[in-house]
Amino acid sequence: MKTLEAIRKRCSLKAHLSRRAIESEKINMILDAARLAPSARNSQPWHFIVVQGKEAVEALAQTAFLGPGAVVQQAPVIIVVCARPEDDVTIDDKEYYLFDVGLAVENMLLAATDLGLVTHLMASFNETEVKRILHIPDDVRVVIVTPLAYPLATSYDEAAKERLGQRTRKDLKEVTYFNKWEEE
Repeated sequence: MKTLEAIRKRCSLKAHLSRRAIESEKINMILDAARLAPSARNSQPWHFIVVQGKEAVEALAQTAFLGPGAVVQQAPVIIVVCARPEDDVTIDDKEYYLFDVGLAVENMLLAATDLGLVTHLMASFNETEVKRILHIPDDVRVVIVTPLAYPLATSYDEAAKERLGQRTRKDLKEVTYFNKWEEE
């Protein structure tokens, strides 16, 4: 798959999670793609916790996820993305650790899509519980979590078809300006 194709095909599919085990080679390729992301001053503030195995996934999902987030307990893998804010730069009062982690996560999501795996970014979790369960230090923030799974459907394209048909995005003209900010 080409990069632009993966960007166009990627969507969140938390309701399409198969319990099928994911090969460790694929998990490593996804994590390596995240690791290769750019970061401010090359600080690379990200850390990834791979939660796998039915008991570990269910314990985390049942305790730490809010509302409909518990659906992630169907996934064979949950990736918890963390960062220590002071491991990254702050420039003009802007903390770059969130931006840098976002770059790494996007690489991870695109690699997963390329490999035919389902992801779904989740921000509705109890950070205190995630940190307690996974023994994450107090000065580390849990930024985002995603299940990682094969789709229930026979292919990623089949699983994503309906969701992509419902996708809406602002027109490029609504979000792009040339030479100066202009709103009509």
